[in-house]
Amino acid sequence: MILLRFLFPYLKKYWHTGLLAILFLVAEIVIDLYQPRMMALIVNEGILGLSNSGIPDLHLIITTGTKMLALVLVCGLCGLLSAVFTNITGQGSTNEIRKRCFDRIMHFSFDQTDNFSTGSLITRVTNDVTQIQRFITQMIRGLTRCVMFFIGGTAALLTLDTSFGVIVACALPLILLDIIFVLWRTNPLFTVLQESLDRLNGIIQEDVAGIRVVKAFIQEKREEQRFDEANLHLVDTQFNVQMLLACLRPVMNIVLNLAVVGIIYVGSVQVQAGDLAPGTVMAAITYLSQILVGMMMLAMIFQTISRGMASTRRVQAVIETESEIRREANRDGSLPQEDGSRGTVRFENVSFVYHDTGSEILHDISFSVASGETFAIIGSTGCGKTSLVSLIPRFYDAAEGRVLVDGVDVRAYDPTVLREKVTVCLQKSELFSTTIRDNILLGRPDATEDAVRAAAASAQADAFILQQPEGYDTPVAERGMSLSGGQRQRIAIARVLLKRGEILIFDDSTSALDLKTEAELYAALDRDYADVTRIIIAQRIASVRNADRILVLDRGTVAALGSHDELMASSQVYRDIYDSQLREEVSA
Repeated sequence: MILLRFLFPYLKKYWHTGLLAILFLVAEIVIDLYQPRMMALIVNEGILGLSNSGIPDLHLIITTGTKMLALVLVCGLCGLLSAVFTNITGQGSTNEIRKRCFDRIMHFSFDQTDNFSTGSLITRVTNDVTQIQRFITQMIRGLTRCVMFFIGGTAALLTLDTSFGVIVACALPLILLDIIFVLWRTNPLFTVLQESLDRLNGIIQEDVAGIRVVKAFIQEKREEQRFDEANLHLVDTQFNVQMLLACLRPVMNIVLNLAVVGIIYVGSVQVQAGDLAPGTVMAAITYLSQILVGMMMLAMIFQTISRGMASTRRVQAVIETESEIRREANRDGSLPQEDGSRGTVRFENVSFVYHDTGSEILHDISFSVASGETFAIIGSTGCGKTSLVSLIPRFYDAAEGRVLVDGVDVRAYDPTVLREKVTVCLQKSELFSTTIRDNILLGRPDATEDAVRAAAASAQADAFILQQPEGYDTPVAERGMSLSGGQRQRIAIARVLLKRGEILIFDDSTSALDLKTEAELYAALDRDYADVTRIIIAQRIASVRNADRILVLDRGTVAALGSHDELMASSQVYRDIYDSQLREEVSA
C-alpha cells in the first residue's frame, strides 16, 4: 500500500488513459469468455444437431461462425487499443517519475550523492524506472486479465455443470502453493539483483571515465577481472531467479493437464448419461484452460510485480530523500538580512566532517575575507583546502560554526541566490560535449559575443580558441578530452569570469598552466576584476605570493595568516613550503 501511495500522484495524471485501457481489456476478455459458448453451439446444434433429431444445421454453422469471426476482429481491436492506452499510461507516468528522480538528484548535496554512489543513481534512473514501468503495465493489463479470466471463467464453468467446480477447487490450491513458494524464494533476490547491477554500472562508469589511467598503468586485465567478478555475481543472481521461476511452468502444466483429464473424464460420464452434450464438454475444457493459463500468467506477473516493487522502493528512496541544502531562518521565523557589504566572507569557529568516513577534516577555523580582496589558501596535500572553500557555496555544510557571506549565514540563503554570488572554478575542469562557446556561456547563457570574447581573453583562452578549426564553434569531445589540460582549465576559467559573481573561487584551477600564462591570468584579474573578491587555492607559492593575504592550512587548522613577507618572517610551515619548492626549482 505504501508503494501504491507513492505511485498514485504520478498515475493520477494518466487516470483517463488507464481507465480506457481497463475498459477495452474488459471488452476483450468478455468476448474471449463468450466464444466457447458459441463453439459449443456450433458443435451441439450445427454439427451434431442434438435438438433437431441429429440433423446438422449448416446455416447455424455459417451464421455463428461469421459472428465468431466478427467478434474475433472486435476482440483484436479492443486488445490493441488496451495495449496502446496501457503503454501510454506506463510510459507517461514513469517519464514523470524519471524526471522527478533526476530533479531530486540535481538538488542533492555532495554528501548525499556520495552516499548513493554514481553507479547506483544511474541504475535507479534507468533500469529501476524501466522495472516500474513494467510493474505498472502488468498491474493494469496483466493482473486485470488474470483476475477476470479466473472469476469469469470459473462462473462460466459452473454454469455448464457444477461438478466441474470440484476440479477447479482441487487444482487451484496446488497452483497457489507453487506460486507462493517461488515468489517467497525470489522476492529477496530482486533487491540483490538491482544492487548487483549498481556495482556493475559503477565499475563501467569508473573505467570509462578513467580509461586513460587504466591504459597508462596497463591495468586492463585487472579491470576486466573486476568487471568479470561483478558481472558473474549479477549472472549468478539472475540464474538463481530464473531457475526458481522455471519451476513454475512444469508444475502448472502438470496441474493443468490433470485438470483437463478430469474434465474429460467427468464430461464423458455425463455425456454417456445424457446429461451433457459433447460441445459443452469442449466449452468446459476451454474455460478450464483459460482459468489455469490465467493463473500461470499470474505467476509470471507476480515476479514482474515483485521486481517492480523492489525497484519502486529504490526509486522512492531517492525521491523522498530531502536535500540537505535547506534554507534556515532565524528563531522568530524571519530570514537574516545582508549587512550591506559585497563579496565578504567570514568563517567563525568552523569544523567539518565527511559523513561517510566520520573523520574531522577542518577544526575550529576562523578568518575573514574583505570585499575586493585577493585571498590565497595554501597548504600540503590533504590539509582541507578544497573542503574549506566548498563550504562557501554550500556544497557541504559545516559540522560546527558558521560560514557567512555578506554578513549572512550561508544556510540562510536560497542556494540559487548564494551560488549567483559565489562562483567556483573547480580543481577538475568539467567540460560538456558541445561547442567551446556553449561551454563558456554556461556561466551566463544570455551573454553577448563581446562578453564571451572578453572573458576568454582575461582567461588567456581567446588566442588558442581562435586557432581551433571552427573557433568558438569548435565541438568539444566528451569531458573535454579533445583539448589539453591547460586549454580545458582556461575555458573553465573563462566560464567563471563570464558569470562574474561577487566572489570568485579558484580551486587549484591553474595547476595545468605554465607560470607565464598564470602570471598573465592574474594580471588580467587584477586589471579587469579588481572589484571582485578572489579566493585562490594553489600548490605553488609563486601562484599566491602577490595575494593581499595568504592563509596557511596545516592538518585542518589555521597555521598562519598574513602577506607573503609577513609569513616568511613568522610562519615556519610557510617557510618550509617555500624552501621545498625553491629546492625543487633549483634542482630542476
